[in-house]
Amino acid sequence: MGNCSGHWNNWNKNDKGKFERNDHKSKKCEHKKSCESCGHDDKSVCDCNFKPVRRLRSPLNSDCVLVNSVVGSKMVQKVAEFTFPFSAFTPVIVAGATILSVTVTPNTAGIVHNVRLIRDKVVNIGFVPATVTVTFLPAVGAAALTATLTTNLPFQEHTDFPGACPEDTVTETPLVVEGTFSQPGSPIIIAGLVSLTGILVKVVLRTTITVTRPVIMDPHGGICDVNDRRCEDTAVPPTFTLPTTPGGLLGGA
Repeated sequence: MGNCSGHWNNWNKNDKGKFERNDHKSKKCEHKKSCESCGHDDKSVCDCNFKPVRRLRSPLNSDCVLVNSVVGSKMVQKVAEFTFPFSAFTPVIVAGATILSVTVTPNTAGIVHNVRLIRDKVVNIGFVPATVTVTFLPAVGAAALTATLTTNLPFQEHTDFPGACPEDTVTETPLVVEGTFSQPGSPIIIAGLVSLTGILVKVVLRTTITVTRPVIMDPHGGICDVNDRRCEDTAVPPTFTLPTTPGGLLGGA
């Protein structure tokens, strides 16, 4: 690093005995002066020590911090499915019709899922809004018709999470559709009788579940739980009542 404190350090004597300006050192001085004036931290030229602008209005009374400890994290699948009778579609698919195609279009933006924690398990109940489109021939020689049904496909899953407690926090990534499935001719009970005029619709979803809990960590890395009794068993098992599915299962928006 050049010395910027002396005026004559910026000049050198050439072979003829005349003084010439040392541009290299001059540039270093100019750079350092610029650094000091603008506050830019360039370690190759100058060593600027900045002081924090923001200061705490009152000092902290503890050198411990509150952090989230990860109890577990895993990728899981959820399956939403339901078997619909021909009569649920508009227009109604007549018995004996020939099914040409079934298209299932899930609405991922409208997925609703309710998550609850019990000891060592994550319980998830929800539904996937979907539109089912069926192309069929009502009779031999007749023109093909298209029937549709906008509905909610329910799902419920429980995932084992050893060590998880009811007061922990559950975080799920947005559900991603891995595949859609349909099967015409599935058995369904109509008026107390088993009929094959049903269409099974299934949507396979994927998400990553992460369970965390708040803990206190001291400067030496020691950790203690915020609630050291969070996992104690209760005399009565917990019960949950989840929100009602809008519009029911059939024909819901």
